[in-house]
Parts: sequence; C-alpha cells; structure tokens
Amino acid sequence: MRMGTELSLMRLMQLVSPGLPIGMYSYSQGLERAVDDGWVTSAEHTQVWLQGILTQSLTHIDLPILARLYVAWTRGADDEVSYWTQQLLAYRETAELRTEDRQTGQALARLLEGLGDTNMQPWVRAPNTTLATMFSYTAVQWQIAQQQTLLGYAWGWLENQILCAVKLVPLGQVAGQRLLYELAGSLPCIVEEALSLQDAELGGSTFSLALASSRHEMQYSRLFRS
Repeated sequence: MRMGTELSLMRLMQLVSPGLPIGMYSYSQGLERAVDDGWVTSAEHTQVWLQGILTQSLTHIDLPILARLYVAWTRGADDEVSYWTQQLLAYRETAELRTEDRQTGQALARLLEGLGDTNMQPWVRAPNTTLATMFSYTAVQWQIAQQQTLLGYAWGWLENQILCAVKLVPLGQVAGQRLLYELAGSLPCIVEEALSLQDAELGGSTFSLALASSRHEMQYSRLFRS
C-alpha cells in the first residue's frame, strides 16, 4: 500500500511538472494583456488577479468539472466524458482560452500515446479535447486520488501563472516564490469547495479575464501565444 501511494505521488509530481511537454508555459491566460494595459503592475496586483481567478473560475468551473471527468473515466462512461468536456469548452469565454484548452489537451494525449497508451490516438486531433479531460484520464490511469488530482491541477495552473507574472510584471524570483507560498495556502479549501458543488451550482464569469484574453488575441507584440 505504501509503495503504491508513493508511486502515485511521484506520478502526480510528473503530471504537474512544468517540464511536461504540453506547452502550458506558452500561455498567459490574459495576464500579458492585463500587464500591458496597466491593470497588473506589482506583486500585490498579481495576487489579487490570481486570487480572483482561483475563486471565481477554477473553483466553480475547472475543478468541479475535472472532478466529474475523473468519476466518468473511472466508470468508463464515455458519454459523461463527452458531456463534461463540452460543458467546459462552453464556459470558455474567448477563442484564445478554447484554443489553449484544445492544444494543451491534445499535447497531453500525444505524450500519453508516446508512453504507450493506444487509447489516446483519437484524442490527439479531436477538436473537443481539453486539458482537464486528458489530465483526469491520466490521473485515473496512474491511480492518483481524486482530491490529489484537483490539488495538482490547481497547483500547476497557479505555478504557471506566477512564472508568467515573473516575466511580465516583472517580479523577482523571491517575490514570485512568496506569491506561490501565499496563494497555494488557499488551494485545499478551494478544492474542498469545488468538490462540494452540485451540478446546478457550476458556472460563472470572470469578466476581467475574458476581456484581457480577448484583447490579447489582437495584441500587436506579445511573448505568449494567442
């Protein structure tokens, strides 16, 4: 039992590692535009921006849908996987966010195929692939517990956003680590809330994120993909 638990922990570490070749580092999710427009200019602004997205978007959309996808994969319910994948895409308010979801999800499917998972071939080019769909599938296959899966997903998102902020605001490495330390402390409560939500409670809008992302699609000069 202990060896199995330790192995699942290592698998989770691999799945959330920034070294995973799925291209998350290429996207800022509107943060680049928010910095360019002067909305985010300091570590304090960055913390408010990220905390807002965590509580409004990840808590009520990404994480609860990730939990439902995890259950669907566990049950082998392909119709539920398709339903919740489509729901997640429907919540994406810009073409940029939908494209990011599709491309990172396809990249993860391609990686799994390279690791010998023959079930991934249809997902490599499927237009409705999302990162959460492939992340939850991987977690089930690698026997990572559901709650740990949600924590890992949220941690990976947060770490990537802070790395973006370090480059864009810019922030020093110590300031970035301080932000990661402080914001990560809220993740267990966020995951607990996400797991408690009923289907009718899912959804919401993060207007500033949607506006920044849509403006980033037309930004003349940028470091991150659109």
